[in-house]
Amino acid sequence: MTKAKAGARPRLSKADRRAQLLSVAREMIRAEGADALTLGTLADRAGITKPVVYEHFGDRSGLFAALYRQFDERQDASLETALASARPDVEGVVEVIATSYVACARAEGVEVAGVVAALHGTPVLARIRQESVGAYVERCRAALARVVGAESIDPIALEAAFASADVLASAVLASRIDEADAHETLVRILLASIRE
Repeated sequence: MTKAKAGARPRLSKADRRAQLLSVAREMIRAEGADALTLGTLADRAGITKPVVYEHFGDRSGLFAALYRQFDERQDASLETALASARPDVEGVVEVIATSYVACARAEGVEVAGVVAALHGTPVLARIRQESVGAYVERCRAALARVVGAESIDPIALEAAFASADVLASAVLASRIDEADAHETLVRILLASIRE
């Protein structure tokens, strides 16, 4: 058995290394903006070689796609937790959906906006966003259908409500609207997407 070199850091598992790289990438976006994030600068900040970063993400778009998927996973977890505690009526479900969406957007902050901006117009983002929005809308539609019936929900109107939610989240992050007003507006929009 060989002894580790004095002062050498322990080797991370592949999953732990990936988590570390995503964490460092988020910190870099928060501090310096998405334009400053390259695979080379990420490798330098993480104290590893560039080939290791390429092995995990392939290219810069792959890195940003992984960051977006990570945000998506946190948003889904937030929604599931919120729905578990929702009152069993339309107002209760809409309330927790709006609260979860705005709170998650606030928690993710400028990092997710930087990720979306970096991927804007790329085929990777178009596919990921379409999958993400579709899954999120379906989760919300199913939760609402349990309290109002599936026939009362227009999936396109619900999808439009979440496009509005993105605008509201951006406005909160830019301090153009406060979180409470964004939440109240989103509640109204979501309720309007349900047919009487």
